[in-house]
Amino acid sequence: MEKKERNFLVAVDESKESMFALYWCITKLIPHTTNVKLVLLYVQPTPAFHSFIASGCAFYNDVILDMDKYCIDLVDSVMERAGDICKKLNTTDIKIERIIGRGDAKDVICNAVKKFEADTLVMGTHSYGFFKRALVGSVSDYCAMYAKCPVVIVKHP
Repeated sequence: MEKKERNFLVAVDESKESMFALYWCITKLIPHTTNVKLVLLYVQPTPAFHSFIASGCAFYNDVILDMDKYCIDLVDSVMERAGDICKKLNTTDIKIERIIGRGDAKDVICNAVKKFEADTLVMGTHSYGFFKRALVGSVSDYCAMYAKCPVVIVKHP
């Protein structure tokens, strides 16, 4: 009887912390596991500028098109960097799926954990201090509390 596939969900973004978390997952967690699926999740924030710009900009459509192109280029860049890490670490025996979500990162990540039946969520952390975490909030703290699987928060050295 074949073992159930183990799903690792790694939240990636443009930060060096998330790329290090991906590297850490591939080098530290995955080698000790067989039958692995690696889900790379990038979350685009909901564009708040649409309604702001619409309130008085004559070039509304051009600005929206430029911002949409920027968002697509950013996604491509992040996924390319993540793909380069996977290639460099020779992950040919691992199924890799790339997913793009949109919305509030903490909600999208926790929903993706459920949807993809993740066995482990791996995330980087920006290591904000107490006051910045209190003002901005911490996606990794939220996911550690509410994700329906074990969460590994990797601190960049």
